[in-house]
Amino acid sequence: MYEEQGRTVKSPRKKRNAIKWIIAGPFAYTLGVGLVVDYKTPEGAQMQEQFVEIKTAEGMMEAFVTHPEENGPFPAVILYMDIWGLRDELYDIARRVGTVGYYCMVPDFYYRNGKRVHFEFRNEKNQTISINRLEGQALREIQARPKLSNKMVMDDTGAIVKFLDGVERVRRGGLGAIGFCMGGRYVMGAAGTYPEHFVASASLHGTTLISDRDDSPHLLAAKLRGEFYCGFAEYDSHAPLTMVQELDKILKPCRVGYRFTVHPGTEHGYSLPDRDVHDKRATARDWELIFAMLHRQVPPYTA
Repeated sequence: MYEEQGRTVKSPRKKRNAIKWIIAGPFAYTLGVGLVVDYKTPEGAQMQEQFVEIKTAEGMMEAFVTHPEENGPFPAVILYMDIWGLRDELYDIARRVGTVGYYCMVPDFYYRNGKRVHFEFRNEKNQTISINRLEGQALREIQARPKLSNKMVMDDTGAIVKFLDGVERVRRGGLGAIGFCMGGRYVMGAAGTYPEHFVASASLHGTTLISDRDDSPHLLAAKLRGEFYCGFAEYDSHAPLTMVQELDKILKPCRVGYRFTVHPGTEHGYSLPDRDVHDKRATARDWELIFAMLHRQVPPYTA
């Protein structure tokens, strides 16, 4: 354990429903849920994990952090959570990113609620149920979740950038960002709000990337720099194909290098390994393209 800004807390290592990854060069592929794994870098070094607290204008925000034990400093990659909140599934994804030489962080944007918020509803196969399949009390619970605005998360992102600037194990320079569901929207907003920092951004089944709101992230398209990748589901009421096409038209003339994939037969939430609609092939393709983008824009630490 090492010292950073804010309080450090040793992270719990839960093995229930852990996700096993095989490391193949810089890329990793999911083998499924329910397998126990010891997270190591390709060289065999253990990963360092902890929870840190980040000072924001509205309080202290907790974040899970993971990175290789040895050497560094490491470029930072921020994972933006979905509506379900922080959980082991997101920590496992962060470990996947960290193992190849990144300082990966998963902030808890629900911190204003005063306690850890995590929604989870499982089916008979022990898979987490997608929002489109929820009904009754479960649906009412998720609809009553703490509300976040784009501005709130952009303010928090500014605090994260400041925090990372003071971390010894973080390499100075460009940042990476990966978001799921609403987190994909926040990633695009962060890339447009802080273009001098975010140069490798990815949105996976991101919601409402285009809207009539004054803070819609598509209004920042001209400010994006580096590269921006989007993975979309073929069937997604939160990101319909008409929106996908419109976003492509908006971003084509912009300075940012934009690339997107629509995965045939997939539904909203396909990239989350514990989800009932998880699609392994689509997810593997997304990660292939994301890691390639990260390597171009924010190369990982190599000894």
